[in-house]
Amino acid sequence: MNRQQRWRVVFGCLIGVSLGASNLPAQVADLVLHSGKIVTVDQAFRIAEAISIRGERVIAVGTKAEVLKTAGPSTEMIDLKGATVLPGLIDSHVHATDAAVYEWDHVIPDMRSLEDVFEYIKQRTKVVPEGEWITLGQVFITRLAEQRFPTRLELDQVAPNHPVLFRTGPDAALNTKALEASGIDEAFQISDGQPGYLERDPQSGKLNGILRSCTRLVKAKSTASPSEAVRSESLRKLLADYNAIGITSICDRNVGSSGLKIYENLLEKGHLTCRVFMSCAINAQDSMDKIDKDLQTASNHPTHRYNNRLWMRGAKIFLDGGMLTGSAYMSKPWGLSSIYAINDPEYRGLLYVQPDKLFEIAKRSLAYDLQITAHSVGDGAIEALVDAYERVNEVQPIRDQRPCITHCNFLSVRAMDRMQKLGIVADLQPVWLWLDGRTLLKQFGNERMQWFQPYRELFDRGITIGGGSDHMQKIGSLRSVNPYNPFLGMWIALKRFPRGMDSALRPEQRITREEMIRLYTINNAFLTFEEKEKGSLEPGKLADIVVVDRDVLQCDLDSLKDTRVLKTYVGGELVYEAKP
Repeated sequence: MNRQQRWRVVFGCLIGVSLGASNLPAQVADLVLHSGKIVTVDQAFRIAEAISIRGERVIAVGTKAEVLKTAGPSTEMIDLKGATVLPGLIDSHVHATDAAVYEWDHVIPDMRSLEDVFEYIKQRTKVVPEGEWITLGQVFITRLAEQRFPTRLELDQVAPNHPVLFRTGPDAALNTKALEASGIDEAFQISDGQPGYLERDPQSGKLNGILRSCTRLVKAKSTASPSEAVRSESLRKLLADYNAIGITSICDRNVGSSGLKIYENLLEKGHLTCRVFMSCAINAQDSMDKIDKDLQTASNHPTHRYNNRLWMRGAKIFLDGGMLTGSAYMSKPWGLSSIYAINDPEYRGLLYVQPDKLFEIAKRSLAYDLQITAHSVGDGAIEALVDAYERVNEVQPIRDQRPCITHCNFLSVRAMDRMQKLGIVADLQPVWLWLDGRTLLKQFGNERMQWFQPYRELFDRGITIGGGSDHMQKIGSLRSVNPYNPFLGMWIALKRFPRGMDSALRPEQRITREEMIRLYTINNAFLTFEEKEKGSLEPGKLADIVVVDRDVLQCDLDSLKDTRVLKTYVGGELVYEAKP
C-alpha cells in the first residue's frame, strides 16, 4: 500500500493540528519538515516552524515541539536549517501540451531582432527540402528590436525556394511562395465574413505579405509532427521543469482532444507531477449547435468528475485580439501607430463574438458545469464579457460558478464594480507588464495605462485574481516568449518596472509580498474551486510544498526574481530536488 492509499484509509480519522493546537493526531507522520519558516498562507497568513505529512495530506502545522509529536520511528525527518517553505505554486494559465513540443525536432534560438529571424530561416533552408514549409510561430514583433513584421520581399531574399510562414497569433507574414500556396494573389478578397485584412506596400500598392487577423487563410502543410510518444515524453519533461521552479499545479486554458489524451496517458503512468485544471477549447466561430455539442462532450468526459490530479472543469473562448498584435478590443480608439500598422483613427481593435452569442455561450457553459472564461485583453472586450455574465446572472445566479476573465489587462472602474458584485474572477500575467509595458505606455499614454493590470485596486476591492504566465512555447522558465518563472512574476507585481524603463509604471498599483504569494497560491486555488484542497499549508490539505533558498517575505526586492527552489513535493512525494 503506497502513501496515498494509506492516507485515504486513515484520513477520516485524523485530527489536524493547527498553530497553537493542543490535540495532536495519533497517526504517525510519514514526513516532517522542521526548523524552518513555514509560510502557511492561511487566512491569517501565519508563519510556523514545522509541518508534518501523512500520505498526500498535511496533518500538522505549528511549532517544532508540537509537530515533532506526530513523528515516529519510521518518519522521515528533514531539517530545513532555517529555509523558507511555501505552498506549492499554481500557474493560472499555460498551454503545456503545445509548449512542450514547440522544439520537438530542433532547437529554436531566441529572437530579439529581425536579423535573428532571417538567420533562423536561412539555416532552416539548409535542412528543409525545397518546396516544403518553413514556419516560425509566436515571435511577437513588439518584442523585436525593429518592432515590425518581416516583409514578403525580405522573406523571399532568405528563402526564395520555400514557402515561409512567420506567425504571431492571428497575424502573419508570408513570402511569395507561401502566398501562392495559400491562393492569395493581388486580386484576392476576404469573403468569409470574418475579421482581417491584407497589408499592401504604401509605395507600390502591392501585397507586402503581412496578414492582419486572418492567419486562417494560410494553407500551410506540415510535413512532420511529433508522435504521441514524443508528445507524452516532452510534456513529462515540461512538468518536471515546472516542478523545478516550484509549480505544483497548472491551469491549461485551451485543451483539445489530443492534449487531453496526453494528460490522461501521463496520469495513467503516474507521471503527472503537476495537478492540472483544464478548460476545454471552444471555437466561438462555430455554430451554437457545434458549440453545445463540444460543451456537452467535455461535461460528459470522465475527467469532469473531480480528481485532484486531472480535472476538466472549464471552457475557454477567444473574445478579442491581443495587445501585442494591436488587436485587443478597446473602449476608445487605439490611436495611429506605425508599430501596429494602425492607420484608422477610429480603430478600436477586434471583437470576435457578438453580444447575443456570447451570452448564449456563457449560459450554456455554466449549465454544463463548466467554468466559462474568455481571452479578453482590451477594456472593450472585458466590458462585453461582463455584460454577458450580467445577463446570465439575471437568469441564474453565477457567483458560485466563478465566471472568469482571462488576461483582463485593461480595466475600468465600471468593470471592476460589476466584477466585484457578480463574483467574477480573473487570471492575469504579470510578466506582460515587464515585457510590454514600455511599448504600451508609448502607444496609450500614462492616463490610459492607469488601469493596466491594476493589482492594488483589484485586491482592495476583494476581486479574486490569480497569477499566470500564458506559457505557450519552449521548455525553460526564462526561455519562453512568455517566461513562466513565478518568482519573476511576483517581482514584477511588486516592482512594476517595465523592461527598458528606469521608473515604475503606475506604482500606486503595487501589491504587498503577502499578496504576491497569494496571487500564485490560494487565489489560484480559488479560481479552480480548490481552495479547500490546496493553496495553503493547513491540516487536511494536499501536501504540495516548495522549499526555497531565501526568505521571499524579507529578501532584497531585486533578488526575489532569482529565488531558487531547493525541493518540491506534490502530495507529499518529492518530485524535485536541486543538485548541491
